[in-house]
Amino acid sequence: MLTTLIDTWLATRRASGFALRKYERHLHRFAAFAAARGEDHLRTDTALAWAGQAGTPGQRRRHFQQVVHLARYLHAEDARHEIPPAGHFPGQWHRPVPYIYTPDDARRLIEIATRLGPAGSMRPRTMSTVLALLFATGLRISEALALCTADVTPDGLGIRKTKFGKTRLVPLHPSAQDGLEQYLHCHRALAGGDDPVFVSRDGTRLSYGGFRKAWLVVLGQAGLSPRSGGRRPRVHDIRHTFATRALESAPDRRDRIARHMLAVSTYLGHSGVADTYWYFQTTPTLMAQVADACQRHFEGGRP
Repeated sequence: MLTTLIDTWLATRRASGFALRKYERHLHRFAAFAAARGEDHLRTDTALAWAGQAGTPGQRRRHFQQVVHLARYLHAEDARHEIPPAGHFPGQWHRPVPYIYTPDDARRLIEIATRLGPAGSMRPRTMSTVLALLFATGLRISEALALCTADVTPDGLGIRKTKFGKTRLVPLHPSAQDGLEQYLHCHRALAGGDDPVFVSRDGTRLSYGGFRKAWLVVLGQAGLSPRSGGRRPRVHDIRHTFATRALESAPDRRDRIARHMLAVSTYLGHSGVADTYWYFQTTPTLMAQVADACQRHFEGGRP
């Protein structure tokens, strides 16, 4: 019975765009554990016993929290399902502070990519164009590598069903559009195809493994130093950098800030605007802007 209810709950949440593959695997294990105890309703003691089997405190907390989420859904339909206390396993997951690239960092990485070998291959042009596009748009690397030439339109990039099952249009600055079109011209002349935008040395779609191998070479040659706290640069931090810079440019009127936040959230393909608000804590500039706005508010000025 629990397995059927779990599948119904997962289908409901997936309709909103969530993948929930780990949830499914863990909750099915929980259902089997409960069935072995002869139970067909969710019990707090059973949830505690099951989560307590996990190997680390973090795993115990995550597994237990997944059951709590399920329990809240089930209890709303059938009060015989118990809702375990959410804070039973202590601790809290914290997002690591991202590495925010400076404009000089971005230029250095792209320039180094243009000098990659082997000479005469598409590799340097491909890598420099990928990195330039990431800095210009904040795309996830998986979204950039999945692009097909048909996705490049005069209105921007068509990003099809990605992390949260969303499809969106990402407008491009004219300079980014021109750079991408120049790359595509070379790509078509070499490969003669019209499918993947970014290609490997043999003309097939550039894989994440191929990109990462070249990225590590570029990053090593750039010699970027870790930020405070030992945070080392990652390719995903290019997306964090784009989001941070976009928020730094937000207007100062409250109604316009709300529209700006929604636009940035939509552009990045976030599942909710709360994921975008998180970026306010990533740089001293944004935190200073928040602090100044709060100070003006408490002094009776415009927030």
